[in-house]
Amino acid sequence: MKKIGIMTTGGDCSGLNTVIHRIVHGATLRGWRVIGIQDGTDGLCTTPPTIVKFDPNTLPIECARLAGSFLHNGRADALNFETAAKTGKLDKFNKKLKKSLSELKLDALVLIGGNGSLSLAWRNRDIYSDIQLICIPKTIDMDIPLTDKTIGFNTAVQQLTSFCDQLLMTARSHHRWFIVQTMGRDCGQLALNAGIAIGADAVLIPEIKFDINSLVNHIQNVERDYGIILVSEGISLRGHSGRPADMISRKLTSAGIVNRTAYPEHTQRAGDTTASDRILATRMADCALRAIDNNETYVMTAINDCKCETVSLADFFDSGYVTADPNIPDVQTSDAFVSPDDPLLNIATNMGIYIGEIK
Repeated sequence: MKKIGIMTTGGDCSGLNTVIHRIVHGATLRGWRVIGIQDGTDGLCTTPPTIVKFDPNTLPIECARLAGSFLHNGRADALNFETAAKTGKLDKFNKKLKKSLSELKLDALVLIGGNGSLSLAWRNRDIYSDIQLICIPKTIDMDIPLTDKTIGFNTAVQQLTSFCDQLLMTARSHHRWFIVQTMGRDCGQLALNAGIAIGADAVLIPEIKFDINSLVNHIQNVERDYGIILVSEGISLRGHSGRPADMISRKLTSAGIVNRTAYPEHTQRAGDTTASDRILATRMADCALRAIDNNETYVMTAINDCKCETVSLADFFDSGYVTADPNIPDVQTSDAFVSPDDPLLNIATNMGIYIGEIK
């Protein structure tokens, strides 16, 4: 009988509980035992490791739609890759993780994480050398290479869309513009997709340079005197500091455009999981279980051309833009960004959305 573990790491998002539930359900049908590791790698640093034993009632099916992670994603003050690297304890930390996994006597570990977590798993792959490591990509940023979809993204787009829908009503009442700052880090997918969904008048993302005067001129020429401008948190404006939405707001105000800023913040990582994300979570859970059946290891589930298959972690890492991790010295992360030939960019332009200085 196989024994598998499940761990969620990094930022949370909707869909985590769905994929946990589906893995447990599918594994149980195979006659496997399943445990959950609480608080990500933090849970492996306790003695004994902090675990949850799953049975059919541990995570009821009606709770699988909820946001957040039943297993938690880690504590800010705990020893993790970031704090271990900063304090010179990374080797000790890695040995502790390997020892804990050995004590749990796992045959396989399903790690559900973002590009940082998956990059760390590959860069520190010796930790998992004695077990099968299957990774499942989740992030509202959609910045993971080699997969067209990530768990949590669709729900985040829906959450952001709903937030902006409500703002449009008060924007219309008061003849004002709202500059909404989105999450996404250095990737503009979340802002771009939500902007198309709501019919925003401008969408500013890190991947495309914009001219502030062109933006102002564009808004002044919109026939309405209200609307939404989406600003991804990763943009920059030369010569200005502060939150991106505040920077844009000051420029609009100086041009006589009445506006307010709005910050949906962590509501983008909340909300009942959409049907699309639930289906994706189920497909990726099934793919992960098949990978365990097939004795695969160091792989990631991925959706490409409507097929859900595994790709190697080595290919995942090498296929992205490898950059220095901002929080962990001497560690690199593989990132994906909005491609210059993304069809949504042309659609935005065709719909009269100011997207930046596209050549």
